[in-house]
Parts: sequence; C-alpha cells; structure tokens
Amino acid sequence: MTELVLILISAIFVNNFVLARFLGICPFMGVSKKVETAVGMGMAVAFVMTVATVVTWFLQYFILQPLDIEYLQTIVFILVIAALVQLVEMVIQKVSPVLYQSLGIFLPLITTNCAVLGLAVLNIQKEYTFLEGIFFAIGAAAGFTLAMVLFAGLRERIDLCPVPRSFRGTAIAMVTAGLLSLAFMGFAGMVKG
Repeated sequence: MTELVLILISAIFVNNFVLARFLGICPFMGVSKKVETAVGMGMAVAFVMTVATVVTWFLQYFILQPLDIEYLQTIVFILVIAALVQLVEMVIQKVSPVLYQSLGIFLPLITTNCAVLGLAVLNIQKEYTFLEGIFFAIGAAAGFTLAMVLFAGLRERIDLCPVPRSFRGTAIAMVTAGLLSLAFMGFAGMVKG
C-alpha cells in the first residue's frame, strides 16, 4: 500500500507531467486563461488518462506481447486515445455546450496530447502492475489538473495586475509557468523516481 501512495504522490507533485516532465504543454498554455475551463479540461484529460491506462495495459499484456507485435504499441495506443477523446467530446458537447465551446480546438487535441500517450508508454516502461498503473494514471491526471488550475488562477490574478507592456500576454504566461515549475521542483526530495 505504501508503494501505491508513493506512486500517487510522485505523479502529482514530484514528477508532475506538465511542470516536471513538460508533457501536455499545449492545453496547459491554451486552456488556462480561466479556472472553469482549466477544471473542465483537467477532468476530460483525467478521464482519458485513466481509461487509456486501463485499456492500453490490457492491450499490451494480453495482445501485443503474446502475439509478439510490441512494435505496434504507439499506433495502438494512439488509436485507443483517439477513440476515448471522441467519446469525451460527444459527452461534453451534450452535457455542457458552454464548456465544449470554451475548450474549442483543445478538446480534440487531447488525442495528440503527449501527456496521455506518455502516461500509457511510461506505465509499460516502468513495468507497473495493473493496480500500480491505475494509481500512476490517477496521480498523473490529478497533477495535470492541479497544474492547470493553479496556472489558470495565477493568470486570472495577473490579468488584474499592471504588467509592463513588453511582458503582457504570452510572455508573462511563460514567466509564470516557469516560476510555477520551479515551485514544484521544491517537491523533488519527497519521493524518489
């Protein structure tokens, strides 16, 4: 049980997919202007990450390895992720049209979000058991959502501040993202790996 908690904490804080591994930067920068949209994107990515982990783990260990076709791993994983994103997109469009509109192009881009594919591949590379993979996926999704929401909150606050003209827009967002990443590096000694 301790090992599972360490995997979870490590994925959220120490090896955060956005702030430490620098995966998933596109939606991190693009959808983080408002906390509400950041939460919505975080939940969508969390669902895709968790379900993709379950499906890809089974595909890897029950189809790809037994048939000795592991070289198809990336293609198969991307197909699974694309199918899940389509499902999420249809559900969000029906349940919350406002969120669907605010996420815009970034919702279908979850398919190419390297954080989702990176999670599936890392689960296999680290040779996690099924349960460890689930905890890693939940931690990675929670860390992704945490980073997005914190960054969105900071960006909302910065919009209210007098920022020098040369730093407005993308420049101050990049500086803020860098400082947030540095803050998360403070967790580096909590858990190994």
